[in-house]
Amino acid sequence: MAPTLLEVMRALAGSNQESIERGKTIFFPGDPAEKVYLLRRGAVRLSRVYESGEEITVALLRENSLFGVLSLLTGQRSDRFYHAVAFTRVEMVTAPATSVRRAIEQDASVGLLLLQGLSSRILQTETMIETLTHRDMSSRLVSFLLVLCRDFGVPSSEGITIDLRLSHQAIAEAIGSTRVTITRLLGDLRNEGLVQIDRKKITVFDPIALAKRFS
Repeated sequence: MAPTLLEVMRALAGSNQESIERGKTIFFPGDPAEKVYLLRRGAVRLSRVYESGEEITVALLRENSLFGVLSLLTGQRSDRFYHAVAFTRVEMVTAPATSVRRAIEQDASVGLLLLQGLSSRILQTETMIETLTHRDMSSRLVSFLLVLCRDFGVPSSEGITIDLRLSHQAIAEAIGSTRVTITRLLGDLRNEGLVQIDRKKITVFDPIALAKRFS
């Protein structure tokens, strides 16, 4: 039976398990790209910081996502391009880029596993970019909630519960808004009977109805 990406990562020389608390930075832009990360639990926000100081989310990564692979793609020492922050408390398996590169050279199937993991990352980036193309903040929030339902949703008797504890500030930062605006917009959705918020967990009663409401 073929090994999983997790098993491959754990078997690499220098691999390690790391836990990061919510809100803490995993790496900054410009940091040396020396490790590859596999997200085991939680969510990681990848963002791009521009010279103006504006920070734009490019992906919200879920479990089993692979990230920090820039040094593998260039084949030489390089610096980080993104800002990676623990959106929730996260658990990861990390491995030195040199060990990963050596494993790929020795076994092509390892490279295929990594490519599959990376393709998932690219899809998440494309989805996030689509979300942020909405100029209207209400539509942007709804689009973001639907992405969260898809990637982090747990079906319940009431609908789809997003299995993340989300502060209004965290949502605002992810979609380029303000906490005050997000509080108001979520209040509107709740008053219209589309969502429920309990202890920072959001339940979307009917994702299709939510999508239609703001399509």
